[in-house]
Amino acid sequence: MLFIENIKLALIAIRSNKMRSFLTMLGIIIGISSVIAITSIGDSAKGAISDEFEGMGAGYLYIYPNYAMLEDNYLPAEALFSLDEIEAFRERFEGEVLYAAPYRTTSGKAKVGRTDAKFSLYGVGPDYDDFYKAIHMEYGRMVNSKDIEAVKPMAVVDIRAAKKLFGKENIVGEKIAIETYFGLREFSVVGVYSQKKSFLSGLSFGEPTYTCYVPFTVASYDPEEPSYYIETYVAPGIDPVTVSDKYCRWLERLKKQEEGFYIVETAQAQLDQINGILGKLAIAIGAIAAISLLVGGIGIMNIMLVSVTERTREIGIRKSLGARTKDILTQFLIEAMILSVIGGIIGTALGIGIAGIGMAVTHMRLVINPFTVLIAVLFSAAVGLLFGVFPAKKAARLDPIEALRYE
Repeated sequence: MLFIENIKLALIAIRSNKMRSFLTMLGIIIGISSVIAITSIGDSAKGAISDEFEGMGAGYLYIYPNYAMLEDNYLPAEALFSLDEIEAFRERFEGEVLYAAPYRTTSGKAKVGRTDAKFSLYGVGPDYDDFYKAIHMEYGRMVNSKDIEAVKPMAVVDIRAAKKLFGKENIVGEKIAIETYFGLREFSVVGVYSQKKSFLSGLSFGEPTYTCYVPFTVASYDPEEPSYYIETYVAPGIDPVTVSDKYCRWLERLKKQEEGFYIVETAQAQLDQINGILGKLAIAIGAIAAISLLVGGIGIMNIMLVSVTERTREIGIRKSLGARTKDILTQFLIEAMILSVIGGIIGTALGIGIAGIGMAVTHMRLVINPFTVLIAVLFSAAVGLLFGVFPAKKAARLDPIEALRYE
């Protein structure tokens, strides 16, 4: 019952000095809102990147030379992968490797009438959309094996680029002339795809660049040009990490290279690396933001000391009426904790709001970790308790006779 009475007294004291109480809580509000906003943005970024890699597929991996083993970073031509060698690799691990193609990209610019658009031409193998789940075919089809074998300049275009250049979505059968590094080429549109708006697409600055999927045989100057990378998808149920060494060792024997010359990068390894970097950044920035909590705690201690001085006669009256030392101590500790908890709740709401606005601007899904919110509020209460101890002890130790004489 006395505990509830102390809470009522604390709330009355806070309400009687609203502006002073708010300014006291401001440090806690700023600190908690900073921590919540930073951790929420970090968790949201991790979630968005995870979504991107889910679209890439769990079975994705690519194989490339280990540049650390090269002398003067010189990569001999015989170390590159020819189309025949890539096909031999796919056939050797048939049933495990569902997709294997050279990784080829180039860029260019297309113009239709008075409208132009930047393109990133991405060379792919047959039925690439069966593996890369982030894209959805809206009209027409994906690049097939006949396009690749015939070296046909076929293109699968982003639906946004179709709207921009032609003013409509379905442009299957249209022609697009794209100026690339190896000259002007006219592509026949065989498909139009859409891709869910994501974190990475929301970060484009200036004129957007649209991805255009083309046969890998037309994504370079020479259809037979060797590749630095092999882009691969393994069958469902096969862990890319467990088979990566096997693939590399076989390619090294085929290419007559020493062991360790080829290495594998998996989608999961990339995701873990990015999440690790984001996690460390969030911890570092969050720790810096948490310093403001200490400043807020000092502010609470300062105001509580002022409150003890102002209420000296009140303390003397309470002690003369039988209040024990621990009762006075509890009263002021509860008041300090309530100030901190209220500040923590306001700061949490403000931090979530800031994170929500940031995620809306970048088109990211907002991720709030309830555990982080709980820890933030409990930590704010702990700050109030820690920095309220000294003023509370000072109040509790006051001599009642001296307190009653205080003017």
